[in-house]
Amino acid sequence: MMPRLRLAILAALFAVSAASAYDQPAVNLGFTSFLDGIPPAGPGWYFAQYVQSYSADKLPDLPFPGDPELEAWISLTQVIYQHPQAILGGANVGLDLILPAAAFDLEADGTPLTAQDGLGDLLVGPYLQWAPVMGANGPVFVHRLELQTILPTGDYDERYSINPGGNVVSFNPYWAATWFVTPKWTISGRLHYLWNAENDEPNVPPDSGIADTQAGQAVHANFATEYEVIAKQLRVGLNGYAFRQISDSQANGECVDDQKEQVVGIGPGALWSFGPDNHLFANVYFETEAQSRPEGTRVNLRYVHHF
Repeated sequence: MMPRLRLAILAALFAVSAASAYDQPAVNLGFTSFLDGIPPAGPGWYFAQYVQSYSADKLPDLPFPGDPELEAWISLTQVIYQHPQAILGGANVGLDLILPAAAFDLEADGTPLTAQDGLGDLLVGPYLQWAPVMGANGPVFVHRLELQTILPTGDYDERYSINPGGNVVSFNPYWAATWFVTPKWTISGRLHYLWNAENDEPNVPPDSGIADTQAGQAVHANFATEYEVIAKQLRVGLNGYAFRQISDSQANGECVDDQKEQVVGIGPGALWSFGPDNHLFANVYFETEAQSRPEGTRVNLRYVHHF
């Protein structure tokens, strides 16, 4: 069995994103939720700031002694530009940039374990945003396709058990959509595919003989439904995510016979709009069904400003 010593935490936004993992890089688990298929104010420049708190006291298969506990604070700073001119059958071209930062606290039976704080890996995502399909009472359906790539620009040191950077290139494209069941009630979903390159400096014991590792392919999704309770101001509802690894991880180019990573999170959420150009999202997630990953609680705040 390949030792699972690497924990990485990053983020995503509209995109990535951040979650603790053993072999897998951090991706967008719960950073985006309500009205995910549509920008809140059309084309132009956007700035978004995410802050997420994550805590877990269930870390299955982690090879640390005792009862490990993990706490993390993750920040994502996002800049988006969407061109106002439509092309390709009504789609607008855009670019999504996200820079994460993270701070960690990992201990077992009260003893601190090695962790490195700092900047995470840069996410770059060109995308196409299609115009809404309109009905008699307003928009009915709207969607977006983004080709996200996570670049290994973050802080990483193989001597640390936890790093904000993953030391690998990851391809993490997604399709997001929002359905307007009624003008006040929507359902949103985002489906990602994840592929990871090799890590040629893995965090493994010096005598393990492992020169490189490669996390298996995975799929993950965010989903949410909400209802507008105060016109143009407050929406409340449920939000969730799911992650499932679909192929074996590798060590030295050989498949590792081990459990594939998975987790599910669900909880309440709210969206407060201060006007057409300023929005605050608040989401809570309680994780379950974790396999080869931490299982804990996330609290996520996201502020979006349209210039």
